Amino acid sequence: MDFVGKTSLSTEKVMWSTQAPFVNVDATSGDTLSIYNPHDESQVADGIQVASHEDVDKAVSAARAAFKGEWCQWTPQQRSDAMLKFAGRTDKHAEELALWEVKSMGQPINVAKFVYALFGKVFRYYAGWTDKLPGEAWIEDEQGIPIGTLQLGQFVKEVGFPPGVISIITGDGKVGAALASHIDINKISFTGSAFAGKKVQELAAKSNLKRVTLELGSKSPSLIFPDANFVNALQHYSQNSLFNSGQACIAASRTFVHEDIAEKFIQELKTRFEQFAHAMGQPMDLNTFLGLLADGKQFERVMSFLDIGKEEVELLTGGARYGDNGWYVHPTIFLNPKDDAGIYRGEIFGPVLTIRTFKTKEEAIKLANDTSLGLSSCIFTASIPQALRIAKHLDAGNVNINTSQVFGPNVPFGGSKQSGIGREGGRLGLMNYVEAKTISINMNA
Repeated sequence: MDFVGKTSLSTEKVMWSTQAPFVNVDATSGDTLSIYNPHDESQVADGIQVASHEDVDKAVSAARAAFKGEWCQWTPQQRSDAMLKFAGRTDKHAEELALWEVKSMGQPINVAKFVYALFGKVFRYYAGWTDKLPGEAWIEDEQGIPIGTLQLGQFVKEVGFPPGVISIITGDGKVGAALASHIDINKISFTGSAFAGKKVQELAAKSNLKRVTLELGSKSPSLIFPDANFVNALQHYSQNSLFNSGQACIAASRTFVHEDIAEKFIQELKTRFEQFAHAMGQPMDLNTFLGLLADGKQFERVMSFLDIGKEEVELLTGGARYGDNGWYVHPTIFLNPKDDAGIYRGEIFGPVLTIRTFKTKEEAIKLANDTSLGLSSCIFTASIPQALRIAKHLDAGNVNINTSQVFGPNVPFGGSKQSGIGREGGRLGLMNYVEAKTISINMNA
């Protein structure tokens, strides 16, 4: 790579320029990728290199050398200091990094800023764990994730991480397959579709039986009971399901509303969805809530779901392209889908949701669990005891009561069923990356 963005943010004008290279190793494959702005299809970047198997081998070898070499010799304090410096750099350049996401995938600027703000928090959180993995004895204090990510390579070098500790490899599915099957990688974490996650696990098992953490797809449910705070439920549910234009694994795209409040709730939600259409626009506009879909391929995929859905299900609102330019999709609601409807079963990854009604708590739980996926879920009710009882029965890795998905580096995140294996975040996520070793001593010898 030989570009870096230097920006001056304004609601009126954004300036871009290219500077000196920050990635020093050229890929051996000779293949490259081009990235286009989904808003106007202008070219954002060209010549993004695609790694080869040889490049993956080099990165793995560098990582192993660093682990056994300089990184292994660093004290917990030194590791913590480097991670804190790295977090500081990402915070300082968060706006600049966010602009790359806006340009490359049409993500609204406020959403992109939120993501990169969380990035620094994660590094700060785990910086505090460097001296807190004791086992039975405390560790000695002395010796005895789009384009924005590419810029992080410069920060890795600037803050002083030993060479090889962190490598950023660009490429397509072939590169991912090379990583998953690599004999010298002991652990891999993958975020993506259930289909791709299964391939990663298969390749991992066939190579060296490496550990795998998978954060995969979802068709998350939201249960709304008649005693729920009505305004709160509408606010969280509409914003949750439309976050990043529905391109979020935690989006609660299946709504189940108690029949006593269904008519009012559905009408109010429809009104909000239609209002959100007016908040669609330029990703760089700070007033934009809904941006574009990531690229033309994803746009066509979502539209194909909508075309089929119109034949299967009652359309309440939306269901069409928004405007004449760019890959925008109008926020869409389908009512009363049948159990086998594609719009109800498939993970659309767009601003689309379905609504069904229920009579009893038991029926609501059954409807919520009737999916092969189980990443996230929401419960809206004034009764916390009832919510906790329901939460125990939901087959989901994350249950949110009277709120949307809550993020935090100290909170484990992951799914059940085909939504994944293992957890990211918190102590539980960290333990997926360490190896327990039992040392027994015969003190009588």
